[in-house]
Formats: sequence, structure tokens, C-alpha cells
Amino acid sequence: MIKPEKQNAETAQSQTTGGKGKIEISPNAIATLVANTVLECYGVVGMAGKTKFDDWRAGLLNLDDIHRGVSVRITKDGVTVNIYVIVEYGTRISEVAHGVMRRVHYTLSRQVGLPVAAVNVHVQGLRVS
Repeated sequence: MIKPEKQNAETAQSQTTGGKGKIEISPNAIATLVANTVLECYGVVGMAGKTKFDDWRAGLLNLDDIHRGVSVRITKDGVTVNIYVIVEYGTRISEVAHGVMRRVHYTLSRQVGLPVAAVNVHVQGLRVS
């Protein structure tokens, strides 16, 4: 059973208890896994910040943070992930978003074993390559 350790969703860690001990997974580890999964998806050219200020600050400070564009919240119902992406111009936005949602859900539920409450994809822009 996976449950949040603390009430604050930003610092909560999901725990799995079994017969031989427990496993704790931090939100940063989940965010890294999600970001790497998203960047492998068809039509996604990059991650975006939640706001224009986040993108401006990252460009100004030369930040190349893998967690930028991924927000993880752990609740009693499971993991809720918000993903902010930039999509390739000329692709169907809805198809790319659904593909990202399916792949992230599969990665978290099948490969990691976490219950997924929701995967929300926010398309922040289009890019011509």
C-alpha cells in the first residue's frame, strides 16, 4: 500500500510497506522519471515552466533543470502529476497530449508500481524545428 508520509504534498514521500521493510520514493525521483519519460514521447520538443516567469528566470540564469515542467503531488488516492510541455508544430496537439498521458501513467503504474490518481498535460507552446 502506498501512502503519503506527511500532509504537505510537496515534501511527502510515498511509502510501500511489505513483509521485509518499506520503500520510500521522493517526489523528486518521481519527477525525474516523469520528465525523462515525457521527453521520449512523440511530438514533445521540450519542457516548459508553469508560468512565463519560470521560463524567463531559467533563461536568464541558464538553468537546465530536469524537473522544470513537472509537478508531483502525492495524496492518499495516489500520485497526481502535472506536466508542462512544448509541442512540435504540425503535430496534433491532442494526440501528443494523450500519448504523454498514457505513457506516464504506464510508467508510474506498471514499471514503478505507484497508483496514479491523475496525469494532467498542459501544452504551453509550439515550436518549429
